[in-house]
Order: sequence, then structure tokens, then C-alpha cells
Amino acid sequence: MSVGSAMERLRRVERSRLANLPTPLVPSPNLAAHLSDRPLDLSIKMDAETGFALGGNKVRKLEFELAPSRLEGVTCLITAGGPQSNHCRVTAAAAALLGRRCVLVLNGPEPRNPTGNALLHRLFGAEIRTVSDRSLREEFMNREAREEADRGGKALVVPIGASTALGSLGYALAMEELLSQLGTGAPGYWIFTSSSSGGTLAGLTLGLSMSGRYDVHVVAVSADTKAGEMKDHALDLARQGAALVGWSGDLPEDRIITTDAFVGEGYGKPTPESSEAIEVFARHQGVVLDPVYTGKAAAGMIHWIRTGMIPDGQKVVFLHTGGHPALLG
Repeated sequence: MSVGSAMERLRRVERSRLANLPTPLVPSPNLAAHLSDRPLDLSIKMDAETGFALGGNKVRKLEFELAPSRLEGVTCLITAGGPQSNHCRVTAAAAALLGRRCVLVLNGPEPRNPTGNALLHRLFGAEIRTVSDRSLREEFMNREAREEADRGGKALVVPIGASTALGSLGYALAMEELLSQLGTGAPGYWIFTSSSSGGTLAGLTLGLSMSGRYDVHVVAVSADTKAGEMKDHALDLARQGAALVGWSGDLPEDRIITTDAFVGEGYGKPTPESSEAIEVFARHQGVVLDPVYTGKAAAGMIHWIRTGMIPDGQKVVFLHTGGHPALLG
């Protein structure tokens, strides 16, 4: 199938419209001047401003996972995540909008005074089930689905992060949107983003493949997962996503770079570098990052800039995937 035909098929895939699109691409000269003594063309793609339920990257993916035909007869949405999960926040809000029950399976103890996303989960009306370890989440989601069926209802289990082949199509479209905003003319483009469950990276990879652009690199900074495992999983999802829209072009594996060098002690645990990045973005751009995902992704980008890993004259984009409620958690 040709690029044009595949893109048209991608645009026609059914979805529920939740996001305010396109999100802005914001030039960031003040931040660039703070980060580098050399000329630096830096912009921020503000997917924190997708709008629905305080925005973030999960909105684009859930549009596909919660397509109208997938919701027929569904009485309950079930998903899982950590206590400050952005994905759970948006899923709970979508359930409220759509008039369905929502059950969230969260690892960790029940907070005495919920804050940040934990507060929003409850504000949106989600029923919370806590498990002691993240390895138990899938088992409990399936149990909740069976119990909903026993009551005569029907559950839709949304995988963690909506990181599925279907969900990844949201970021294939996002890549098309971003490349249109960037245009051409620079010798190269570097897109930095956070990554964990792989759906956003998979979509960006598929979108880049379908674009026919060879001047773009994507650097995915892990929040928790080993770099090789994260890349392999994202490429697998991208291949599955390509099959959904009939695209058979090669994936740009050599231009997809993953790193786990900024994880620190683990998921959701700040590092000195991520704390600095949060402060730098706030003071020099007026942009709020979070300690789980975007703070560490920004730390990775800052390191690449400061150490000269990006060739002079090439444009840099920070894809801000949202998550700022976790900063207040």
C-alpha cells in the first residue's frame, strides 16, 4: 500500500474525539540560551495541552482504545497503573464522560490523604482496588472483568498506558502533526520524549516510517524499563500498528534511540538530574514537568545538549507528554 493510501486509512480509523488538536509547537529560545552557549534551535511540542482531564499523551491513545464500536454494551472500564498514574486519570475521566463505571487497579497502599493524580482518580468517580505489587495488576483487572460479567454487565479492560497497537495509532498521527509543524530546511531534527510502556514510542516510530523522512531521530528516555527491552517492545507494537493500516514500509530502527541512563533508583523516584530539569524548565520556560516521566526525559535531553551529542545546526524538539499532576502528589 502506498504512503498516501496508508495515511488516509490511518486518518479514517474510528476513534472517540477527546483531545484538543493540534497541540502547539512552542519555540523556546530562552530555555535554549540557558542550556547552550552555541546557537540552539529548541522547541517544545506541548502534548501536555491535549486538554481532556488535564491533558497529556494518554489522551491521544485512549481516543482509539475507546472508539465507539468498542464501547457498545460496555458498562465498565477497567485499567491499572501506579498510585499517580496519568493513564488512570484520563481513563477515569473518560468513563465519567461516557457514563460508565470505572475500576482502577493500583499498586501500593491506599493513601490516607490522596493528592495529585491519586486525588483526581477519586474525583472522577473511579472505584479503587489496591494490590501489593505491580505484577498482580493484570490478574486483578481480569478478576474485576469477570465479576462485572457475573453482574450482567460488560467490561472493557484497557491495557496499562493504552500501549497497544491500536492505541499507538494516536502517536502515528501525532508524528504527522509534528512534522507538519516543523517543516523542512534544517540538516536534521531530534525529538526527545519519555517512554515506559512503549505505546507513544511505537506510534512515533510508525508515523516516522510513514512520513518518508530520513532527517529525523527520536530519542526515548526510559522512566523505568531497560533500553533494549523498551525499543524491542515499541518496534513490535509499531509493526502491529502498521498492519492495522496496511503499511508495509521499513521501520526506521536506526533512528530510534532508547536510553535508560536517567532512570536512577527506579520508577517515580526523582534524580538530581530530573529535579534540575524540572527547575530549569519552570524558571526558563514557564513549563511544568513531572518527576516520573518528563523530568527524566528532559534530563536526558539536557545531557545530550550539554555534551555536544546533537550536531550543530540541527533542530531539537522536546515532546512534553504531560503528567504534571504527579508533581503535586
